[in-house]
Amino acid sequence: MRMHMQRHLYHLGCFIHQHAGKVLFVGLLLLSTFCVGLKSAVLETNINTLWVEAGGRLSEELQYQQQQLGPGAGSTSQMLIQTPKRRGANVLTRDALLVHLKAAMLATQVEVTMYDITWKLKDLCAATSPPTFGDYNMDNILERLFPCVIVGPLDCFWEGSKLLGPWQPLSVPQYSGSLQWTQLSPQKLLAMMEATVSFPQATALKNFLLQAGITSGYQEKPCLDPTDPDCPASAPNKLTAEEPDIGAQLTGGCHGFAAKYMHWPEELLIGGAQKNKTGHVVHAEALQTMVQLMGEQNFYEFYQDHYKVHHFEWTVDKAKLILEAWQDQFTQEVQEVLAVADGNGSSTQNVYAFASDTSLQRILARFSDVSFTRVGLGYLLMLLYACVSLLRWTDAVRSQSGIAMMGVLLVAIAIAAGLGLCSLLGIPFNAITTQVIPFLALGLGVDDMFMLAHTFSELASNTAVPEQAQIGEGLKRVGVCVVMASLSNTLAFFVAAVIPIPALRAFCLQAAVLTLFNMAAMLFLFPAVVSIDMRRRSARRLDVFCCFSASASDAVLELKKGTLDDCRKQYDLPKKILARALPGTQQCETILAPMDLEAQLQDFEVMSAVQETCSSSMQQLTDDERRPLRDRCAETQRECCSFSITWFACEVYGPFLEKTWVKLTIVLMFLMLIAGATWGITQVDDGLEVTDLVPRHTTEYEFLAARSEYFDFYYMFAVTQGNYDYPKHQQLLYSYQDAFTRIGSIIKNDDGGLPDFWLGMFRDWLIKLQQAFDRDWRDGCIVQQKWYANASNDAILAYKLLVQTGDVDNPVSKVQVNTVRLVDGHGFIYQKAFYNYLTAWASHDVLAYATSMASLVPAPRIWHHEGHTDYELRIPKSSALTYTQLPFYLHNMADTKDIMSVIEEARAICDKYEEKGLPNFVTGVPFTFWEQYMHLRYYMMVALAVTTIITFLVIAVILMNPWLAAIVMFVIVSMVMELFGLMGLMGIKLSAIPAVVLIIGVGIGVEFTVHISMGFVTSIGSRNRRMCMTLTHMMAPVVHGAISTLLGVLMLAFSEFDFIVRYFFYTLGLLVLLGVLNGLVFLPVLLSVLGPPGELTPTDDPNRIHCPTPEPSPPRDRAPAARSYSRRVYPRANSDISLSTITEEPQSYQSSHEIIVEPEVVVTTTYPNSSRQQQQQHTSSSTNNTPTPPPRHVTTVTAKTMVKVEVHTPLPGQVLEHKESSQKHRRRRDNTTPPGGVKISEMTDSDSSSK
Repeated sequence: MRMHMQRHLYHLGCFIHQHAGKVLFVGLLLLSTFCVGLKSAVLETNINTLWVEAGGRLSEELQYQQQQLGPGAGSTSQMLIQTPKRRGANVLTRDALLVHLKAAMLATQVEVTMYDITWKLKDLCAATSPPTFGDYNMDNILERLFPCVIVGPLDCFWEGSKLLGPWQPLSVPQYSGSLQWTQLSPQKLLAMMEATVSFPQATALKNFLLQAGITSGYQEKPCLDPTDPDCPASAPNKLTAEEPDIGAQLTGGCHGFAAKYMHWPEELLIGGAQKNKTGHVVHAEALQTMVQLMGEQNFYEFYQDHYKVHHFEWTVDKAKLILEAWQDQFTQEVQEVLAVADGNGSSTQNVYAFASDTSLQRILARFSDVSFTRVGLGYLLMLLYACVSLLRWTDAVRSQSGIAMMGVLLVAIAIAAGLGLCSLLGIPFNAITTQVIPFLALGLGVDDMFMLAHTFSELASNTAVPEQAQIGEGLKRVGVCVVMASLSNTLAFFVAAVIPIPALRAFCLQAAVLTLFNMAAMLFLFPAVVSIDMRRRSARRLDVFCCFSASASDAVLELKKGTLDDCRKQYDLPKKILARALPGTQQCETILAPMDLEAQLQDFEVMSAVQETCSSSMQQLTDDERRPLRDRCAETQRECCSFSITWFACEVYGPFLEKTWVKLTIVLMFLMLIAGATWGITQVDDGLEVTDLVPRHTTEYEFLAARSEYFDFYYMFAVTQGNYDYPKHQQLLYSYQDAFTRIGSIIKNDDGGLPDFWLGMFRDWLIKLQQAFDRDWRDGCIVQQKWYANASNDAILAYKLLVQTGDVDNPVSKVQVNTVRLVDGHGFIYQKAFYNYLTAWASHDVLAYATSMASLVPAPRIWHHEGHTDYELRIPKSSALTYTQLPFYLHNMADTKDIMSVIEEARAICDKYEEKGLPNFVTGVPFTFWEQYMHLRYYMMVALAVTTIITFLVIAVILMNPWLAAIVMFVIVSMVMELFGLMGLMGIKLSAIPAVVLIIGVGIGVEFTVHISMGFVTSIGSRNRRMCMTLTHMMAPVVHGAISTLLGVLMLAFSEFDFIVRYFFYTLGLLVLLGVLNGLVFLPVLLSVLGPPGELTPTDDPNRIHCPTPEPSPPRDRAPAARSYSRRVYPRANSDISLSTITEEPQSYQSSHEIIVEPEVVVTTTYPNSSRQQQQQHTSSSTNNTPTPPPRHVTTVTAKTMVKVEVHTPLPGQVLEHKESSQKHRRRRDNTTPPGGVKISEMTDSDSSSK
């Protein structure tokens, strides 16, 4: 397979070389076309959309919830957290709470003007609505009097009433006091109204207030500052003027204005609490207040038919903008007030404002935009490194800075084009893709550029490969490695997309597409750039500044043996091999004689003179004493600049690794490293810090840090779905709620039970009505057919409920008044009229229904009982329920293990009752963002296994060497284990982001191992020799690739997001360092010990190739028929470099290996005819296509000599090119044997080689 790939790559390179300009133009045009797709890019910033597990149970549950409630339904919170500036200080002081009061008061004063309307807190807050009583004035007063729901520690004190308003004056006839909660006692107000004002529904209102626990309001709560003139006389510490025991007041939590339904748990109000032996709070380090606001959907529906929004088009989006503007204004004012206090030096407290839902989304939206400054600096840094690393300081012509610049620019354009295609495919962008993708793709793309540039540089200095074949030869040598590495990375990214987190799935898909684009740019466009640059070198123009030609002083003279061979390249003429034995020695020399010298070769003396002249010229050029000072200075400069990674690998590093004690030391070190990594893996915890999602040094970060430290409190809702008979299976609902009692993190009541949920509240309300009916029935106020004037309002309402049959055709039956119970003896609501009763409960027990947070869907119908004069008995029947909620409060959830334990217990309960026929699930922040960790390790291990197997198969099939593939995968798996273990030692928790990095680490590991491995298996010699050779050729590009990848991810260190720095920069940086360590240290040692044999094994000497047998003299007669194919073997120039590595090739062509004989043998012959006649004979024979018969006089020379053979081959991965051609080249041999002469061999240019 590799042979076929290399053949196609060779043809591709030759085609690109012939049409470099066209290929480059078309390629850039295509990439530019894809770049247009960036106009359709979509930036996703919704947290739930990005970080909630997709395609699983949780996704289906959230989708069902959204379908039932609508997007943006429910409520949101504007939160305040206060901590002391001095860490560990106690906030349970009067001054600290007064600072908290000042910050909370800002919420009641914030106003924003949008759409010509001034919006205040009262317009936006989630306030409880009182029931209506049929009196417009009283209903209006109650509507304005009922405050916003503000949960905080101030509700334990009278100062909490300052947050409730109302802020516009209210007056009641015959009542002199101000209707504000600071002075309001609802019981006294109601008693006064009963005595002075005619209000028929006074009794109903009184019952409602008593049921809700609205009695004295805040008038009997202690004052933080008893010296405040507004502190009521009824306050317990007003007369004593003593400060209250704040800790004792906060112990057990606080109650809102409706004490029965509004109990705020202690864990929700104070953080870092310390208690004494009696359980009373004595110390705390944080305070928290939450202002409840309507969600955007509720806000829209509330004002949909309101007169305030009739003058413009009212939409959900506009409602959302108003909410966000108010929250931003509140946060800004809190910061301004605290800044003034800090400037005066009077502040000892930190107060942080935060919007629970919108703040995170706005932060992600703000920092998800591409930082063009950071991207530009990163690409400029990469450009400078590429130019410097490929710059030749002493040779401006052969320098490669220009192609380095073009290579980086091509990668940049390919990245833009790939992202454009992703946009067209509908893959959304997010903070990870905009912050990470540009740099990671740049580092991986430039790796391949360095590999190709290094190969083309070696070919440019190799005179054995013609210029027109260098591009094809270069792609043939390293194209397979580039394809393998790119495909491995692409497959790793695609497999990593199995992690079901939408943000990371989009990241992996985009990275996979960009890897393919980078590979295409490097295989198609970068060779075209190199081909154009070759023409610059041929014209001897300066690198980068190609408009300027190199001066004579810039030319670098490479002095070597056989300069005649270089001279004859100037002529496109047939070449002759001339060999002679040096007289008086045991050496021989072989040279190629140019045509202009052949006319002078009349006899042996002439040829000897020529060789002596050449020899003397060489001696003069190599004699330091006779060389000019300028040349010696130039050589000294080159020697000073000659240090390179290749030289270091060849002369120092490779021989160092050959030593046995070095190998043992490295193996022991890596065994220790793997053992430490194994232990580190056991220390890795699951989780993702919420603070990692926001930039440091922001108020949002400080708030989340304080919340994570002090308030491990979350809401949880147990949701029951449709397709369930709620009236018939009420017992199962009670059992379902009671099952959650076993979860220890759920906050219980003082008696150890759970708070009532909607069905229990519904039942209790019906029991109260049944008791009122029973009293009036017993007293005769109500009979079967009617009620009397002295009947109570609750009894009349109960009568109307009792006559409901639940049958649409016959809705009312008075017969069942004394036979039916609203709630039977088992505590179950009457099944047939269940939904009629539900309508009445939701309309009359409004406060209980609101505080139950049931969110019943479909919402119960509206129906109001008007009292004694309302004789309408039919109550509309609500629709069957498809969605209900049971609220729970969770605490002690600071650690991921605790959260996962709660999730497991809750899911077990859900599964249990699902089997019993109750469709249900649980929802809440812990389940939304932490449930992914339940299966994260499973997904990660599956993805790692699949990636490892696929990568092994790719390497094994392409290299056709499972042994080598197994060694490579062992090193890569070890590298991933080391990275995983170091994560545990560094305290990096396992979340979806590190899991993705571990998976793609398999693909990136191929970059550091496959080049070394392929070089090892395609070399000849012992394992140590092959190890040194592959390091000599491959260490430089691997090191440059590693540095370029590090430079690419370096810019991630400057990201504002801590999770980008912690989970991408640290992990990817460690991955690159471990890749270098394993690929250049451990892998070479492992190959030198356990590596497979080379693809070509010499039979005689393991480090040498057997010299091919020369053709017999005189040559055998050949058939005149043309051969069906020809084999091209490029000539080799004489070289001082000794490299005993050989490329793989088909066995049928293994006899064509190029060899050089040193010392050379020169054998001369004399012709009886003149040289002119010989030339004429040669020309004639070439024209007539018939071989010229050799002369019959043959002089035979027998010589015995000792020769040294050195085998020169290209880089690992090269194979000889064998192709069929429509033009058949026939080798012609003219053998002449003049008297006293010896044999002469001739070859054409296409067949010339040293033999």
